[in-house]
Amino acid sequence: MLRKLTVYLMAVILLVTTTACGSPTAQAPTNPAANQEINRVRTSPKNNLSQGEYPVQQATYDDGDGEYSLMLLNTPPGTTPVYRSTDLQMARLTAEEISGGKKSYLKIDNNNASLHLTEDFKIEYVHNVTETVNNPQTGQPQTVVVRQQSGFWAPFAGAIAGQAIGSLLFTPRYYMPPMYQPGIMNGYGG
Repeated sequence: MLRKLTVYLMAVILLVTTTACGSPTAQAPTNPAANQEINRVRTSPKNNLSQGEYPVQQATYDDGDGEYSLMLLNTPPGTTPVYRSTDLQMARLTAEEISGGKKSYLKIDNNNASLHLTEDFKIEYVHNVTETVNNPQTGQPQTVVVRQQSGFWAPFAGAIAGQAIGSLLFTPRYYMPPMYQPGIMNGYGG
């Protein structure tokens, strides 16, 4: 008796969930403004950090929008610990800073940010795999992100071999990540 009741109960639950989840009619959103939010381009938040140096816990580079996202430590109360920028210079820590025990940090000076890194610091590299598809509503082709792949980029890992140009690495400059490849990427890119 209990088996029959269990079988019938499972059949009813399966029927209800199939009917509820498999509805062929699409419902239009009740709020037309909600549809406009989907197509809005995300803008970078205003970074409100005061001048100073902030230790960096983690860094991410997204090649979809060219934005660096840094997770900072010791930010002032009420300030977000995430610093975002598409305009970020990088420099390697000097030998004096390393021997003094200094770790990777973000330096804010007159609203200009520079990221000072140890040789082995790895930046997470988020690669967006895109595909061109036709928009079913407009019929126009559009580029969409189908998946994201993650790897790591070590901007100054090859600096030990290039001691001849080492002095150039200590001043902040713009560095582009190399072309994406799975695993750890070393080097400066183009």
